[in-house]
Amino acid sequence: MDNRSQGALPSWLHAIPIPVMCLAPDQRIAFMNTLATNIIGPDLEGRHYLNALRQPELLTVIEDVFRGQEAGEIRCQLSALQQEGVYDVLVSRTHDGFVFLFFQDKSDLIDALNMRRDFVANVSHELKTPLTALLGFIETLSTVAKDDSVARAQFLQIMQAEALRMDRLVADLLSLSKVEAMERQRPTDKVRVKNLITQAVTALAPLLDSQNVTLSETIGDPTCQLVGEADQLLQVILNLLENAIKYGGRDQEVQITVTAGIFDERLRTEVVVIEVKDNGPGIDPVHIPRLTERFYRIDDHRSRALGGTGLGLAIVKHIVSRHRGRLTIESEENEGSTFRLSLPMRE
Repeated sequence: MDNRSQGALPSWLHAIPIPVMCLAPDQRIAFMNTLATNIIGPDLEGRHYLNALRQPELLTVIEDVFRGQEAGEIRCQLSALQQEGVYDVLVSRTHDGFVFLFFQDKSDLIDALNMRRDFVANVSHELKTPLTALLGFIETLSTVAKDDSVARAQFLQIMQAEALRMDRLVADLLSLSKVEAMERQRPTDKVRVKNLITQAVTALAPLLDSQNVTLSETIGDPTCQLVGEADQLLQVILNLLENAIKYGGRDQEVQITVTAGIFDERLRTEVVVIEVKDNGPGIDPVHIPRLTERFYRIDDHRSRALGGTGLGLAIVKHIVSRHRGRLTIESEENEGSTFRLSLPMRE
């Protein structure tokens, strides 16, 4: 590669859709395309590559290539970038001594693998706890307590609760999987919101009675409709109302408000806004951004005691996403919580 070729580098390397760095035979940076400049930094051309790259594994590969190795590849974390990421870096040498570095961003892949690993670990943990309890009680009932009718009745009650907990978890996992699989399929049915509210309130009547919670409804237009899948939207409303009843506390009031025909600037369309508000202890704002993560709980012990699986709001998030809507959460400690759904009224 002569000086004319070197001078011509920017005219075609800028078009390569990944970050590229070229090192001259004197080990100084001869060229960086725009993408490489964006992630590594500006004003590095003409400087030694050691001034730009400080990852020991990557430097070793570059040194080996300069010493005669045709090519090398390394995965490394580039923490000195504007945004930290994991990159596969291919290092190759031309016949006239120039060394090229091609950076392929693997951050999304690594994040996905980490999420899958964490998800499997969380599911395993959630199932292991009730399974361990069941196995312990079965062993006890088979041995020392096999003739103890009082212990048997007590243990069977606990075993039923643990089995129901596992059943709820499996049901939510299946529901989450189904929702994720359908997330890119836009619903087309027309659904009357008033009907959804009525069904949800009827289904939750026993819980309302047991908690002595009053539910107040304010529906501006009983005939308003939105585009959606009735079963999924009912699942969302049930989840939000159930959470408000359980976490809002006994002897409290839960309000559900429906307002139609509001133009949402972010969604750029008219929406139906469904608000579920409780008067409970509220949520520390630090937790709000993570509430829709799988298995994220503010109070792990309390959530399990109330029958929560840690997946309800994750399911809500995916259903709302499928309906091209948005979920916002407002809460302060000791001030209650408001969960607000904004769902398009038309396609």
